[in-house]
Amino acid sequence: METHAAGERPTILVVDDTPDNLSLMTGLLKDLYRVKAANNGEKALKIARSDPPPDLILLDIMMPGLSGYDVCQELKADPATRDIPVIFLTAMTATEEETKGLAMGAGDFITKPVNPPVVLARVATHLRIKAAADFLKDQNVYLENEVAKRTRELAAIQDVTILAMASLAETRDSDTGGHIRRTQHYVRALAKKLQDHPRFRAYLDDYTIDMLFKSAPLHDIGKVGIPDRILLKPGHFDDEEFAIMKHHTELGRSAIEHAESQLGMNVPFLRHAKEIAYYHQEKWDGSGYPEGLQGDAIPVSARLMAVADVYDALISRRVYKSGMPHENAVAIIVEGRGTHFDPDMVDAFVEIADEFRQIAIRFGDSDADMAEKARQLETFSGH
Repeated sequence: METHAAGERPTILVVDDTPDNLSLMTGLLKDLYRVKAANNGEKALKIARSDPPPDLILLDIMMPGLSGYDVCQELKADPATRDIPVIFLTAMTATEEETKGLAMGAGDFITKPVNPPVVLARVATHLRIKAAADFLKDQNVYLENEVAKRTRELAAIQDVTILAMASLAETRDSDTGGHIRRTQHYVRALAKKLQDHPRFRAYLDDYTIDMLFKSAPLHDIGKVGIPDRILLKPGHFDDEEFAIMKHHTELGRSAIEHAESQLGMNVPFLRHAKEIAYYHQEKWDGSGYPEGLQGDAIPVSARLMAVADVYDALISRRVYKSGMPHENAVAIIVEGRGTHFDPDMVDAFVEIADEFRQIAIRFGDSDADMAEKARQLETFSGH
Protein backbone atom coordinates (compact mmCIF):
# COMPACT_ATOMS: atom_id res chain seq x y z
CA MET A 1 0.00 0.00 0.00
CA GLU A 2 1.38 3.43 -1.00
CA THR A 3 2.09 5.82 1.85
CA HIS A 4 3.65 9.28 1.78
CA ALA A 5 6.48 10.66 3.84
CA ALA A 6 5.80 13.84 5.75
CA GLY A 7 5.55 16.76 3.28
CA GLU A 8 5.44 14.54 0.17
CA ARG A 9 2.75 15.61 -2.25
CA PRO A 10 0.11 13.17 -3.55
CA THR A 11 0.27 12.20 -7.22
CA ILE A 12 -2.62 12.96 -9.59
CA LEU A 13 -2.92 11.23 -12.97
CA VAL A 14 -4.78 13.31 -15.56
CA VAL A 15 -6.11 11.38 -18.58
CA ASP A 16 -7.43 13.30 -21.61
CA ASP A 17 -6.88 12.94 -25.36
CA THR A 18 -6.94 16.75 -25.89
CA PRO A 19 -3.55 18.50 -25.35
CA ASP A 20 -5.21 21.76 -24.26
CA ASN A 21 -7.21 19.98 -21.57
CA LEU A 22 -4.08 18.19 -20.30
CA SER A 23 -2.22 21.49 -20.16
CA LEU A 24 -5.11 23.20 -18.36
CA MET A 25 -5.47 20.51 -15.70
CA THR A 26 -1.71 20.18 -15.20
CA GLY A 27 -1.39 23.94 -14.68
CA LEU A 28 -4.27 23.92 -12.23
CA LEU A 29 -2.91 21.11 -10.08
CA LYS A 30 0.88 21.35 -10.26
CA ASP A 31 1.33 23.82 -7.36
CA LEU A 32 -0.39 21.43 -4.93
CA TYR A 33 0.27 17.97 -6.35
CA ARG A 34 2.67 15.90 -8.39
CA VAL A 35 0.96 15.54 -11.77
CA LYS A 36 1.30 12.79 -14.37
CA ALA A 37 -0.46 12.97 -17.74
CA ALA A 38 -1.71 10.40 -20.25
CA ASN A 39 -3.34 11.16 -23.62
CA ASN A 40 -5.00 7.75 -24.06
CA GLY A 41 -6.45 4.89 -22.04
CA GLU A 42 -3.64 2.43 -22.67
CA LYS A 43 -1.00 4.82 -21.33
CA ALA A 44 -3.25 5.66 -18.38
CA LEU A 45 -3.48 1.99 -17.37
CA LYS A 46 0.28 1.58 -17.64
CA ILE A 47 0.91 4.56 -15.34
CA ALA A 48 -1.81 3.43 -12.91
CA ARG A 49 -0.15 0.02 -12.62
CA SER A 50 3.32 1.44 -12.03
CA ASP A 51 5.04 1.58 -8.66
CA PRO A 52 4.14 3.79 -6.92
CA PRO A 53 0.64 4.19 -8.37
CA PRO A 54 -1.12 7.57 -8.50
CA ASP A 55 -3.25 8.61 -5.54
CA LEU A 56 -6.14 9.83 -7.70
CA ILE A 57 -7.10 9.75 -11.38
CA LEU A 58 -8.94 12.48 -13.30
CA LEU A 59 -10.31 10.57 -16.29
CA ASP A 60 -11.89 11.89 -19.48
CA ILE A 61 -14.78 9.76 -20.71
CA MET A 62 -14.80 10.42 -24.46
CA MET A 63 -11.47 9.22 -25.86
CA PRO A 64 -10.53 7.22 -28.99
CA GLY A 65 -9.54 3.61 -28.38
CA LEU A 66 -10.25 2.85 -24.73
CA SER A 67 -12.93 5.15 -23.39
CA GLY A 68 -12.89 6.47 -19.85
CA TYR A 69 -15.51 3.87 -18.98
CA ASP A 70 -13.26 1.10 -20.34
CA VAL A 71 -10.29 2.38 -18.37
CA CYS A 72 -12.33 2.67 -15.15
CA GLN A 73 -13.68 -0.85 -15.59
CA GLU A 74 -10.15 -2.28 -15.94
CA LEU A 75 -8.88 -0.27 -12.98
CA LYS A 76 -11.65 -1.52 -10.71
CA ALA A 77 -11.20 -5.14 -11.86
CA ASP A 78 -7.51 -5.14 -10.89
CA PRO A 79 -6.76 -5.59 -7.14
CA ALA A 80 -3.61 -3.47 -7.60
CA THR A 81 -5.57 -0.42 -8.82
CA ARG A 82 -9.16 -0.82 -7.67
CA ASP A 83 -8.70 1.41 -4.62
CA ILE A 84 -7.42 4.41 -6.60
CA PRO A 85 -10.18 7.06 -6.61
CA VAL A 86 -11.46 7.97 -10.10
CA ILE A 87 -13.13 11.27 -10.94
CA PHE A 88 -14.61 11.45 -14.43
CA LEU A 89 -14.12 14.58 -16.54
CA THR A 90 -16.94 14.90 -19.04
CA ALA A 91 -18.85 17.28 -21.23
CA MET A 92 -21.86 15.00 -20.95
CA THR A 93 -24.59 15.90 -18.50
CA ALA A 94 -27.02 13.00 -18.95
CA THR A 95 -28.02 11.41 -15.65
CA GLU A 96 -27.76 7.89 -17.06
CA GLU A 97 -24.11 8.49 -18.00
CA GLU A 98 -23.30 9.65 -14.48
CA THR A 99 -25.17 6.69 -13.02
CA LYS A 100 -23.22 4.33 -15.27
CA GLY A 101 -19.89 5.75 -14.12
CA LEU A 102 -20.78 5.63 -10.44
CA ALA A 103 -22.01 2.05 -10.78
CA MET A 104 -18.62 0.91 -12.10
CA GLY A 105 -16.79 2.48 -9.17
CA ALA A 106 -16.06 6.13 -10.04
CA GLY A 107 -16.11 8.44 -7.04
CA ASP A 108 -17.32 11.64 -8.70
CA PHE A 109 -18.04 13.59 -11.91
CA ILE A 110 -16.69 17.00 -12.92
CA THR A 111 -18.39 18.64 -15.88
CA LYS A 112 -16.42 20.44 -18.61
CA PRO A 113 -15.63 23.27 -18.97
CA VAL A 114 -14.14 22.86 -15.52
CA ASN A 115 -14.53 25.32 -12.66
CA PRO A 116 -11.03 25.48 -11.04
CA PRO A 117 -12.19 25.92 -7.42
CA VAL A 118 -14.63 23.02 -7.84
CA VAL A 119 -11.89 20.80 -9.28
CA LEU A 120 -9.48 21.62 -6.44
CA ALA A 121 -12.17 21.13 -3.78
CA ARG A 122 -13.29 17.76 -5.12
CA VAL A 123 -9.75 16.50 -5.61
CA ALA A 124 -8.86 17.50 -2.04
CA THR A 125 -12.03 15.84 -0.69
CA HIS A 126 -11.37 12.52 -2.42
CA LEU A 127 -7.73 12.52 -1.37
CA ARG A 128 -8.82 12.99 2.25
CA ILE A 129 -11.30 10.13 1.90
CA LYS A 130 -8.58 7.91 0.40
CA ALA A 131 -6.12 8.85 3.16
CA ALA A 132 -8.71 7.90 5.79
CA ALA A 133 -9.46 4.61 4.01
CA ASP A 134 -5.73 3.82 3.74
CA PHE A 135 -5.27 4.54 7.44
CA LEU A 136 -8.12 2.20 8.36
CA LYS A 137 -6.76 -0.46 6.03
CA ASP A 138 -3.31 -0.14 7.60
CA GLN A 139 -4.87 -0.45 11.04
CA ASN A 140 -6.88 -3.49 10.00
CA VAL A 141 -3.77 -5.16 8.55
CA TYR A 142 -1.89 -4.40 11.76
CA LEU A 143 -4.70 -5.79 13.91
CA GLU A 144 -5.03 -8.89 11.73
CA ASN A 145 -1.28 -9.49 12.02
CA GLU A 146 -1.46 -9.03 15.80
CA VAL A 147 -4.39 -11.45 16.07
CA ALA A 148 -2.54 -13.99 13.92
CA LYS A 149 0.57 -13.55 16.07
CA ARG A 150 -1.34 -14.00 19.32
CA THR A 151 -3.17 -17.00 17.87
CA ARG A 152 0.15 -18.62 16.97
CA GLU A 153 1.44 -17.86 20.46
CA LEU A 154 -1.65 -19.41 22.04
CA ALA A 155 -1.34 -22.51 19.87
CA ALA A 156 2.33 -22.80 20.85
CA ILE A 157 1.42 -22.53 24.53
CA GLN A 158 -1.16 -25.28 24.08
CA ASP A 159 1.36 -27.51 22.35
CA VAL A 160 4.05 -26.92 24.95
CA THR A 161 1.61 -27.52 27.80
CA ILE A 162 0.38 -30.81 26.39
CA LEU A 163 3.80 -32.09 25.33
CA ALA A 164 5.32 -31.18 28.68
CA MET A 165 2.61 -33.12 30.51
CA ALA A 166 2.89 -36.03 28.07
CA SER A 167 6.66 -36.12 28.44
CA LEU A 168 6.21 -36.32 32.19
CA ALA A 169 4.08 -39.44 31.74
CA GLU A 170 6.58 -40.87 29.28
CA THR A 171 9.38 -40.74 31.86
CA ARG A 172 7.42 -43.19 34.03
CA ASP A 173 5.81 -45.35 31.38
CA SER A 174 7.28 -48.48 29.85
CA ASP A 175 6.11 -47.26 26.45
CA THR A 176 8.43 -45.14 24.30
CA GLY A 177 7.97 -41.61 23.01
CA GLY A 178 7.14 -43.10 19.63
CA HIS A 179 3.89 -44.42 21.08
CA ILE A 180 2.78 -40.87 21.87
CA ARG A 181 3.55 -39.60 18.37
CA ARG A 182 2.03 -42.60 16.62
CA THR A 183 -1.25 -42.46 18.53
CA GLN A 184 -1.55 -38.74 17.76
CA HIS A 185 -1.35 -39.43 14.05
CA TYR A 186 -3.59 -42.51 14.20
CA VAL A 187 -6.31 -40.47 15.92
CA ARG A 188 -6.09 -37.69 13.34
CA ALA A 189 -6.11 -40.09 10.39
CA LEU A 190 -9.15 -41.96 11.71
CA ALA A 191 -10.99 -38.72 12.56
CA LYS A 192 -10.32 -37.36 9.05
CA LYS A 193 -11.67 -40.57 7.53
CA LEU A 194 -14.87 -40.24 9.60
CA GLN A 195 -15.29 -36.49 9.06
CA ASP A 196 -18.05 -36.90 6.45
CA HIS A 197 -19.72 -39.86 8.14
CA PRO A 198 -23.37 -39.07 9.08
CA ARG A 199 -22.79 -40.11 12.70
CA PHE A 200 -19.70 -37.96 13.19
CA ARG A 201 -19.77 -34.99 10.80
CA ALA A 202 -21.41 -32.67 13.34
CA TYR A 203 -18.63 -33.33 15.84
CA LEU A 204 -15.51 -33.83 13.72
CA ASP A 205 -14.92 -30.37 12.28
CA ASP A 206 -11.37 -29.26 11.45
CA TYR A 207 -10.92 -27.43 14.75
CA THR A 208 -12.00 -30.44 16.81
CA ILE A 209 -9.71 -32.77 14.87
CA ASP A 210 -6.83 -30.39 15.53
CA MET A 211 -7.67 -30.39 19.24
CA LEU A 212 -7.89 -34.19 19.28
CA PHE A 213 -4.46 -34.39 17.68
CA LYS A 214 -3.04 -32.09 20.34
CA SER A 215 -4.83 -33.85 23.20
CA ALA A 216 -4.04 -37.46 22.27
CA PRO A 217 -0.59 -37.46 23.96
CA LEU A 218 -2.31 -37.04 27.33
CA HIS A 219 -4.25 -40.29 27.14
CA ASP A 220 -1.96 -42.01 29.65
CA ILE A 221 -0.98 -38.98 31.75
CA GLY A 222 -2.52 -40.71 34.78
CA LYS A 223 0.20 -43.36 34.75
CA VAL A 224 2.45 -40.91 36.59
CA GLY A 225 0.46 -41.87 39.69
CA ILE A 226 0.88 -45.66 39.31
CA PRO A 227 3.60 -47.30 41.46
CA ASP A 228 6.75 -48.44 39.64
CA ARG A 229 6.27 -52.04 40.78
CA ILE A 230 3.14 -52.15 38.64
CA LEU A 231 3.84 -49.63 35.90
CA LEU A 232 7.20 -51.13 34.97
CA LYS A 233 6.26 -54.75 35.46
CA PRO A 234 6.84 -56.81 32.30
CA GLY A 235 4.06 -59.24 31.51
CA HIS A 236 0.56 -59.58 32.91
CA PHE A 237 -0.85 -58.00 36.08
CA ASP A 238 -2.52 -59.98 38.81
CA ASP A 239 -6.02 -58.90 39.88
CA GLU A 240 -4.79 -56.54 42.57
CA GLU A 241 -2.24 -54.92 40.26
CA PHE A 242 -4.79 -54.53 37.48
CA ALA A 243 -7.23 -52.87 39.88
CA ILE A 244 -4.56 -50.32 40.76
CA MET A 245 -3.56 -49.87 37.11
CA LYS A 246 -7.13 -49.06 36.13
CA HIS A 247 -6.99 -45.98 38.33
CA HIS A 248 -4.73 -44.27 35.80
CA THR A 249 -7.79 -43.07 33.90
CA GLU A 250 -9.16 -41.27 36.96
CA LEU A 251 -5.72 -39.95 37.87
CA GLY A 252 -5.27 -38.62 34.35
CA ARG A 253 -8.49 -36.66 34.32
CA SER A 254 -7.81 -35.38 37.83
CA ALA A 255 -4.35 -34.17 36.83
CA ILE A 256 -5.80 -32.13 33.96
CA GLU A 257 -8.60 -30.77 36.15
CA HIS A 258 -6.01 -29.80 38.75
CA ALA A 259 -4.06 -27.88 36.10
CA GLU A 260 -7.27 -26.05 35.16
CA SER A 261 -8.03 -25.23 38.79
CA GLN A 262 -4.59 -23.65 39.14
CA LEU A 263 -5.55 -21.34 36.29
CA GLY A 264 -8.89 -20.61 37.93
CA MET A 265 -10.86 -21.43 34.78
CA ASN A 266 -11.94 -24.23 32.47
CA VAL A 267 -9.66 -24.44 29.44
CA PRO A 268 -11.69 -25.40 26.35
CA PHE A 269 -8.83 -27.11 24.51
CA LEU A 270 -8.33 -29.48 27.45
CA ARG A 271 -11.90 -30.79 27.33
CA HIS A 272 -10.92 -33.41 24.77
CA ALA A 273 -7.83 -34.31 26.78
CA LYS A 274 -9.95 -35.02 29.86
CA GLU A 275 -12.33 -37.19 27.84
CA ILE A 276 -9.51 -39.14 26.26
CA ALA A 277 -7.61 -39.65 29.51
CA TYR A 278 -10.68 -40.79 31.44
CA TYR A 279 -12.68 -42.81 28.90
CA HIS A 280 -10.21 -44.34 26.43
CA GLN A 281 -10.39 -47.73 28.21
CA GLU A 282 -14.18 -47.94 27.82
CA LYS A 283 -15.51 -50.61 25.42
CA TRP A 284 -18.42 -50.42 23.00
CA ASP A 285 -20.25 -53.31 24.73
CA GLY A 286 -19.94 -51.73 28.19
CA SER A 287 -17.27 -54.09 29.52
CA GLY A 288 -14.56 -51.45 29.85
CA TYR A 289 -13.61 -49.03 32.61
CA PRO A 290 -13.76 -46.75 34.58
CA GLU A 291 -17.56 -46.37 34.27
CA GLY A 292 -18.60 -49.26 32.05
CA LEU A 293 -20.16 -46.90 29.50
CA GLN A 294 -21.72 -48.46 26.43
CA GLY A 295 -22.06 -47.39 22.78
CA ASP A 296 -22.58 -43.71 22.01
CA ALA A 297 -22.41 -42.85 25.72
CA ILE A 298 -18.62 -43.12 25.31
CA PRO A 299 -17.24 -39.81 23.98
CA VAL A 300 -16.20 -39.88 20.32
CA SER A 301 -12.72 -38.70 21.29
CA ALA A 302 -12.23 -41.71 23.58
CA ARG A 303 -13.57 -44.16 20.99
CA LEU A 304 -11.04 -42.88 18.46
CA MET A 305 -8.27 -43.17 21.03
CA ALA A 306 -9.28 -46.75 21.89
CA VAL A 307 -8.68 -47.91 18.30
CA ALA A 308 -5.39 -46.01 18.06
CA ASP A 309 -4.11 -47.19 21.45
CA VAL A 310 -4.92 -50.88 20.99
CA TYR A 311 -3.52 -51.01 17.46
CA ASP A 312 -0.25 -49.46 18.60
CA ALA A 313 0.01 -51.73 21.63
CA LEU A 314 -0.36 -54.74 19.33
CA ILE A 315 2.19 -53.77 16.68
CA SER A 316 4.80 -52.21 18.96
CA ARG A 317 7.79 -54.11 20.22
CA ARG A 318 8.67 -53.83 23.86
CA VAL A 319 11.70 -55.01 25.79
CA TYR A 320 9.59 -57.92 27.00
CA LYS A 321 7.76 -58.75 23.72
CA SER A 322 7.99 -58.58 19.95
CA GLY A 323 5.64 -56.45 17.90
CA MET A 324 2.73 -58.21 16.22
CA PRO A 325 2.56 -58.12 12.38
CA HIS A 326 0.31 -55.38 11.03
CA GLU A 327 -2.12 -57.84 9.43
CA ASN A 328 -2.62 -59.68 12.73
CA ALA A 329 -3.25 -56.42 14.57
CA VAL A 330 -5.84 -55.40 11.96
CA ALA A 331 -7.55 -58.78 12.37
CA ILE A 332 -7.79 -58.30 16.15
CA ILE A 333 -9.28 -54.82 15.72
CA VAL A 334 -11.83 -56.25 13.28
CA GLU A 335 -12.62 -59.02 15.73
CA GLY A 336 -13.41 -56.35 18.33
CA ARG A 337 -15.94 -54.63 16.05
CA GLY A 338 -19.13 -54.06 18.02
CA THR A 339 -17.64 -55.39 21.27
CA HIS A 340 -14.50 -53.45 22.06
CA PHE A 341 -14.81 -50.80 19.35
CA ASP A 342 -17.41 -48.62 17.64
CA PRO A 343 -18.38 -50.62 14.50
CA ASP A 344 -18.24 -47.63 12.16
CA MET A 345 -14.82 -46.68 13.45
CA VAL A 346 -13.55 -50.20 12.78
CA ASP A 347 -14.90 -50.05 9.23
CA ALA A 348 -13.12 -46.72 8.69
CA PHE A 349 -9.94 -48.13 10.25
CA VAL A 350 -9.95 -51.07 7.82
CA GLU A 351 -10.20 -48.67 4.88
CA ILE A 352 -7.14 -46.70 6.01
CA ALA A 353 -5.20 -49.54 7.65
CA ASP A 354 -2.28 -48.97 5.33
CA GLU A 355 -2.10 -45.36 6.51
CA PHE A 356 -1.80 -46.68 10.08
CA ARG A 357 1.00 -48.96 8.90
CA GLN A 358 2.86 -46.02 7.33
CA ILE A 359 2.50 -43.96 10.51
CA ALA A 360 3.91 -46.88 12.53
CA ILE A 361 6.90 -47.08 10.20
CA ARG A 362 7.47 -43.33 10.21
CA PHE A 363 7.51 -43.08 14.00
CA GLY A 364 8.97 -46.51 14.75
CA ASP A 365 10.95 -47.08 17.93
CA SER A 366 14.71 -46.92 17.46
CA ASP A 367 17.17 -49.32 18.99
CA ALA A 368 18.27 -46.49 21.29
CA ASP A 369 14.68 -46.12 22.53
CA MET A 370 14.44 -49.79 23.29
CA ALA A 371 17.85 -49.84 24.98
CA GLU A 372 16.80 -47.01 27.29
CA LYS A 373 13.57 -48.78 28.22
CA ALA A 374 15.53 -51.98 28.86
CA ARG A 375 17.82 -50.05 31.17
CA GLN A 376 14.79 -48.71 33.06
CA LEU A 377 13.41 -52.22 33.50
CA GLU A 378 16.77 -53.53 34.68
CA THR A 379 16.89 -50.72 37.23
CA PHE A 380 13.37 -51.66 38.35
CA SER A 381 14.29 -55.35 38.58
CA GLY A 382 17.34 -54.49 40.67
CA HIS A 383 15.09 -52.95 43.29
